[in-house]
Amino acid sequence: MYDRYDRIAEEIKRELSNVIRELKDPRIGGVVSVVAVDVTKDLRYAKAYISVLGSDEEKENALSGLKSAAGFIRREIGNRVMLRHVPEFHFVIDNSIEHGINISKLIDEVRKKDEESK
Repeated sequence: MYDRYDRIAEEIKRELSNVIRELKDPRIGGVVSVVAVDVTKDLRYAKAYISVLGSDEEKENALSGLKSAAGFIRREIGNRVMLRHVPEFHFVIDNSIEHGINISKLIDEVRKKDEESK
């Protein structure tokens, strides 16, 4: 069932992506994507799953940049999304996109080997 909390989470995800894209912090310079956002029932906290394509060092830099900009991000979300309480953000690295890319590469390698053996 698609309820109010899911709609709010989707709206926050969309605006969070826009705010992150507008940040000027050089630590967040790589390809940073918001994969998902989960909000608590009281809308006080939001867990944002972030995907960063790059090395582990770039991921850690992006995560620390987002954590240091959390207050600014919260204020911007409050200006863009009409909510009584703007959630406090907790950022988590999500490796699902990178994992999917690796799986695709493995499938391509198997197909290539299969075609060569025929």
